[in-house]
Amino acid sequence: MTEHLHRLRLAAVNLDGVLLNDTFSPVIHRFVVGRGGTYTAELERRVFSQPRDVAGRRMAQALPVPMTGEAALTAYFTERAAYLEDHPVALNPGALDLLRRLRLLGLRTVGYGGLDKEHFDEHLGAYAPLFDGPGYVCTDSFRPGIAEITTGVFGLAHGEVLFIDDVAAVAETAKDLDVPFIGCPSTFEGSFQRSLMKAAGVRHLVGSLHDIDEERLRTIDREAAAGTVWTG
Repeated sequence: MTEHLHRLRLAAVNLDGVLLNDTFSPVIHRFVVGRGGTYTAELERRVFSQPRDVAGRRMAQALPVPMTGEAALTAYFTERAAYLEDHPVALNPGALDLLRRLRLLGLRTVGYGGLDKEHFDEHLGAYAPLFDGPGYVCTDSFRPGIAEITTGVFGLAHGEVLFIDDVAAVAETAKDLDVPFIGCPSTFEGSFQRSLMKAAGVRHLVGSLHDIDEERLRTIDREAAAGTVWTG
């Protein structure tokens, strides 16, 4: 029998970009560049993991032609729907193995992200037994949602929950709260998230879900117990 982790109690895993393939970065890039805007690291910082209305307004501000945030958001989701016809949403390699590994080590698991729960039900509903509590938390109204998921939904301390995300802004909040974190940034060639995570001081930065193995998880568990997740 596998020995359970000692400090960590829950793993909160982002859906789009972590468990599911990244179908947002390429479309945001196309949306901005296709309208004459400049796609930058600062734009990603201002748009990613923001409430939808904020993201729409900031995408509109990045364009050289006037557009309301509401119009930008509508146009973006229209373009994303077209993008999905050729690049459908799919499980990332290693996603199910990761979820099973987390549970084998004694962790409860929850998914989270900015889209409604129907998105979770459609793409991960078949694997609902691998998740706990509500199964999925929509964080659109309280991005990035680290404190809300940790204390509000599960009633845990910050050092008891591991977050796995693809966005540096989430890492920055995790650092501020001293929350265990694994960065799994997008492999999209135009993405700045890996460099932004390095700048934020993310110590556990992986290239794929296969890299989140038992050894890494036990290391993070020891760091969480010692309070050295961000300083070790």
